[in-house]
Amino acid sequence: MVETCGYEIVREGTEEILRVNCEGCIRVPSIEDSPICMMRTIDKLSENPTVTRIVFRQRRFYTYNNEQTAMLSEIAKIYSYLIKKKKALSIRAMGLPGQSIEVLKQRHAMLQYIILNLLRTDPIGAYVELRRLLREARIKLKRISNPKELQDLKIYIDILEDIYNRLDKTTLITKARPYIEGYKIGNRDVYKLFFRPTVTPDFMFTQLMAKPPIEGEQLDIYRVENADVTIYSIPDDIRPLYHIVPPEFKISEDKYILIDTAKTVLLEHKPKEEEFLEPERMRTTFMNIGMDLLRELAEYRGMELKHKELKELAEILVRHTIGFGVIELILKDPKIQDITINAPMGSTPIFLLHQDYDECVTNIIPTPSDGESWATKFRMLSGRPLDEANPVLDTELKIPGARSRVAIVGRPLNPFGLGYAFRRHRDKPWTLPLYVQNRMISPLAAGLLSFLIDGARTCLIAGTRSSGKTSMLGAFLVEIMRKYRIITIEDTLELPTEALRRYGYNIQPLKVRSALVKGGAELSADEGIRTSLRMGDSCLIVGEVRSVEALALYEAMRVGALANVVAGTIHGESPYGVFDRVVNDLGVPRTSFKATNIILVCNPLKSPDGLHKWRRVTQITEVRKHWTEDPLLEGGFVDLMRYNSKTDQLEPTDDLINGNSQVLKDIGGNVKEWAGNWEAIWDNIVLRANIKKLMVDYANRTGINDLLEAKFVIQANDEFHRISSRIKEEAGYLDSKRIFQEFEDWLKRKINKKEIK
Repeated sequence: MVETCGYEIVREGTEEILRVNCEGCIRVPSIEDSPICMMRTIDKLSENPTVTRIVFRQRRFYTYNNEQTAMLSEIAKIYSYLIKKKKALSIRAMGLPGQSIEVLKQRHAMLQYIILNLLRTDPIGAYVELRRLLREARIKLKRISNPKELQDLKIYIDILEDIYNRLDKTTLITKARPYIEGYKIGNRDVYKLFFRPTVTPDFMFTQLMAKPPIEGEQLDIYRVENADVTIYSIPDDIRPLYHIVPPEFKISEDKYILIDTAKTVLLEHKPKEEEFLEPERMRTTFMNIGMDLLRELAEYRGMELKHKELKELAEILVRHTIGFGVIELILKDPKIQDITINAPMGSTPIFLLHQDYDECVTNIIPTPSDGESWATKFRMLSGRPLDEANPVLDTELKIPGARSRVAIVGRPLNPFGLGYAFRRHRDKPWTLPLYVQNRMISPLAAGLLSFLIDGARTCLIAGTRSSGKTSMLGAFLVEIMRKYRIITIEDTLELPTEALRRYGYNIQPLKVRSALVKGGAELSADEGIRTSLRMGDSCLIVGEVRSVEALALYEAMRVGALANVVAGTIHGESPYGVFDRVVNDLGVPRTSFKATNIILVCNPLKSPDGLHKWRRVTQITEVRKHWTEDPLLEGGFVDLMRYNSKTDQLEPTDDLINGNSQVLKDIGGNVKEWAGNWEAIWDNIVLRANIKKLMVDYANRTGINDLLEAKFVIQANDEFHRISSRIKEEAGYLDSKRIFQEFEDWLKRKINKKEIK
């Protein structure tokens, strides 16, 4: 047990942390506000010069980061130097005793005051005082003629200059220099500019800079559940600051004590490993236990809590026991796309990719304790190993209001400990109309993709990392008619299969072994694909083609060609890049690659200044069948649509407009009314494009964005097919004008009756 103001040195990775017990202190520990706290801290740093971070504990954790600790350490080193030297503290250092003995005593007393007091309690004040004394001494030096006094004064000036010059080179004085003119000794306002601790409740490990940056310019402010999010522009950083204040930082002291006590009790009810197999049920159970416990504790303490307050406290409690702490709040922000946490934890903040502000730095610094706790939970949630033999873990996280893919790397691959990458999935599946609204595709591209999906073609969605491949594949699923069965195969569940099941789809997800894991109880991806072929007539969707499953996928394409949609994602920046990866890297025969009908390329594009980026589909390419060795040289790739950077649109090529597409003609050849009639095929593609655009236009006009969400888009797709079928029976052909008009009438009725949810 560490006594009050006692301390211990704790090692966390490469860091040495000074942990000071302030539980018995009357005042809140604060280096910036309290000269006594600063003095005691500098004393401890002079004894432990390798400390990289300072943590005070007094009900909460008050953490001063590496930069702030380094500034104090510089002062502590000067203090240690002067104490060990002892020259400046000796009266003999002032000169030889003589007629000026009283003067020497005064100088000695002043130096003792500066070194033993000001330097530790107010180093800026010490610097200001030294500058004043030097100025006075140098003026006096010009007036003295007595050699003895002159010698004594020069010795005194040398001592002052030594201390002054050492202080002048410190980071603290460098930062404080603009504020030194007019500085009054004892004023603590300047210290508040440089010392700002992260304040963390002691029931959580994660550090968080709760106070907003003084120099920051507010760009945006919004709420995520009960948390406040503010986006700041910081002068010294090209990245915006994502500043989040969780509800646990805003509760009263009484509520804080309730949670702190409840956590201690709840930790005795540690969930068993098998309970992690049903995380939703486990969370519900702990939520109920937490609410009952908090209610009892509140009654015991004579506190009256409303149900809403009780629920909020229980959510905080669950989040910091079986949950993932503040990271859950960030994942619930619908504007967040990616979250990265780098090793070593405790020294760097969380970084994220924001929908509106791109790359951001956050005010959250997870600790090594966070990292180890999360790793343990992810091992149990996934049933996959994470150790030195298996330093990579791919899994998924699902919490109320959010789901994400999680990639974890540990030692020895990551020499500094654990690192995390969270890919947040949209709460609802993406749809083609949503992509039109966000300019990732054009209305015509949406119509073309709808036509290809209904035509049961095989498609690979290619792109670089974070290009939106999986989201686009999810939008493909929404376009498949609910009358068809779908089988999805993934090593990490990212596709919106649960949402589609709620919307009435006949969908069966299969989870296979990660390509990065050797052995284990899970089936390999290629075995999963071959198993799907024995599960009846189904559309086959492969989350990502990474390894040997490519052979099985092309087997499925060849077997299932012209029957149902077969689609998947793959890394590749162009159609030829996909061919090169599939044939040369993954070993699929060239002839088998011809089973690919369409390659759709997604890529992130950057602005000229490099500060902004956005996702776009840059190519929709048809794969022809007549080539033998190299499809690029032999005309095996025909672009149907290409991205135009000047118009920021995916535009049709002459080949598409003129009907030079074997894939589209093959689809038309299976439909009596379209066989040999390119105009009819093109008319249907344009009809589908106009309907997608119509939905976007009505959503923008009415402000009802639910028109573009999966639930309604699925209904709209069903209605489009019903209207098309009815008009074909009545008119004998697909009358595009009538279909469009009846669809618009249906859409208006839905909007007027407020039947869109």
